[in-house]
Amino acid sequence: MLFKTMLSGLLVISGSTAFAGGWIFDDAHSAADFSVRHMMVTNVKGQMRGVKGVVDIDDKDLTKSKVDVTLDVGTITTMNPKRDEHLKSPDFLDAQKFPTIKFVSKKVTKSGDGLTVTGDLTIRGVTKTSILTVEGPTAPIKDPWGKTKRGFTATTKVNRKDFGVSWNKALDGGGVVVGDEVKITIEGELEEKK
Repeated sequence: MLFKTMLSGLLVISGSTAFAGGWIFDDAHSAADFSVRHMMVTNVKGQMRGVKGVVDIDDKDLTKSKVDVTLDVGTITTMNPKRDEHLKSPDFLDAQKFPTIKFVSKKVTKSGDGLTVTGDLTIRGVTKTSILTVEGPTAPIKDPWGKTKRGFTATTKVNRKDFGVSWNKALDGGGVVVGDEVKITIEGELEEKK
């Protein structure tokens, strides 16, 4: 479901007409949360809003579904303005030069009650294959305003250094300030594309 939502959002932002129908992200109810180890003792969590894209869901054969989604790096927040500015700087995501993170699916497979979505993840201009574990998509429902909605949750882990996000500092007692593994959870609410 998350994968489909991401796909829908990405197509909308790119203006692509590759999908005949599909679903777009409801930005007010969609976000990408992340978690990374800090100082070897705790996890710092943050979020990106600005989820745009298109998800093409094939309910007859979910493995034929497609996702194209982007995240707005400028929306990153960890509830600490100084840290947020550092994350947007060239030390980390370089939001001025690389304003979006993008995921485009290449393959969808069934996995238990959910899906596994394999695709190209692009961060800081570097594209690597990434695998999302997806719960959903949910069955369509009508909201109180007559719009048709569905949802999904997608999770993955990435090594930030694979994308050129390598800033760090060594600690006196051993270890480093920022961990390499980033855990990502995408909560996507999709709206039927008219």
